[in-house]
Amino acid sequence: MKSIALSSLFGLALATSAQAETINYQDQGKLHAIAAAVSAERIEQDITKLVSFGTRHTLSETESDTRGIGAARRWIKAEFEEISAACGDCLEVYFQSEVISGESRIPNPTEVVSVIAVQRGKIDPNRYVIMSGDIDSRVSDVMNATADAPGANDNASGVAGTLEAARVLSQYEFAGTIVYAALAGEEQGLFGGKIMAEQAQADGWRIKAVLNNDMIGNIAGVNGVINNSTARIFAEGTRMDETDDEARSRRYTGGEVDSPSRNLARYIDWMADRYIPNLDTMVIYRLDRFGRGGHHRPFNDLGYPGVRIMETNENYNRQHQDLRVEDGIEYGDTLEGVNFDYAAKLTALNAVSLASMAWAPSPPAEVSIAGAVAPSTTLKWQPAAGDEGDHIAGYRVYWRHTDAPNWEFSRDVGLVTEYTLENIVIDNYFFGVASVSEDGFESPVVFPGPAGAFGE
Repeated sequence: MKSIALSSLFGLALATSAQAETINYQDQGKLHAIAAAVSAERIEQDITKLVSFGTRHTLSETESDTRGIGAARRWIKAEFEEISAACGDCLEVYFQSEVISGESRIPNPTEVVSVIAVQRGKIDPNRYVIMSGDIDSRVSDVMNATADAPGANDNASGVAGTLEAARVLSQYEFAGTIVYAALAGEEQGLFGGKIMAEQAQADGWRIKAVLNNDMIGNIAGVNGVINNSTARIFAEGTRMDETDDEARSRRYTGGEVDSPSRNLARYIDWMADRYIPNLDTMVIYRLDRFGRGGHHRPFNDLGYPGVRIMETNENYNRQHQDLRVEDGIEYGDTLEGVNFDYAAKLTALNAVSLASMAWAPSPPAEVSIAGAVAPSTTLKWQPAAGDEGDHIAGYRVYWRHTDAPNWEFSRDVGLVTEYTLENIVIDNYFFGVASVSEDGFESPVVFPGPAGAFGE
């Protein structure tokens, strides 16, 4: 009887401390409006136009107005400029390029040209969240620059989604800056992403999120599954730029599943739950699919939070394939393989995630934690760099069991830079802190220490 009583008391103590609380969140009507504004018809029009260029191979034609990578990027730039004109020139639109040569897939000097559109924030313009898709397409032979390569899903869908997000979000003003990027040279070696990430680092951009969209339109998998209600978010674990000292510290304090990319993915997963009907996202604890890559990786390589958003069930008969029929199977990445309503659903997920982060304050900086051999846990932090002033209403402390995939409990703690969770033992949970704006928008959660830092 004594052991039963002690057990009951222990359970009661847990319930009255950590588990009595749940997640605090303020629903945002503007995010519902943004999700509803995304148009499957416009996405279909844009994908169809991109397919009409025949091929968008990085080494393809650049002089023609109707075929090849040159015509495609000029059309994308014109679309961003039209979007900008409709919002009073609210976008800075430009080509970003570098000549690449001596690479296995780009042996001869080739100008790799991306299209960038920047919507400046009104309060903290040097804080950036980025949405990207990649322009180029390919067939079975990665060096074949002349054959028709429609690239309808891979990755006209991602570029069309980025254009549509710009159309919708350009009707609003945000605290932070949103960037819409159509990146080049992905199939030849992620060159557009490398160029952009390195330039952003050189320019001192405070990048808090990169949402890379690569194949967001297919619902019929090669495995026979047809599913329009799920999507995947790939997010790396341990940060690429971790030092040896930071790795030693992480061994004792945790953080393997709480990199900024992982907490960015959790944030997007919550956006799906709250604002996108009939969509369940799976956070995949992996940089990308096995043996494959995407344009978020160059940003991860430099320490920036970045994830890949994509369909759940891929169809390999439609990826990187010559157009043909073989043994009754149609191969090739054509318009018939794209579900435009699904592409709109994933575009809406991007749009509400970008808007929420851009309206929120920057994630807190210098988050630290203490509480060894103590009954309580103390978190400390600092406001991030930038001039947000009254935009920050306060902070929200989060915690969860160490084997829980998502944050389970939260507490609003006000406009302070230190808070103690009384009778919540540090050993039994993971912890984090988010910034909250006056109107209730919150940043991603920041795990304490270098393992979880979103930067200054």
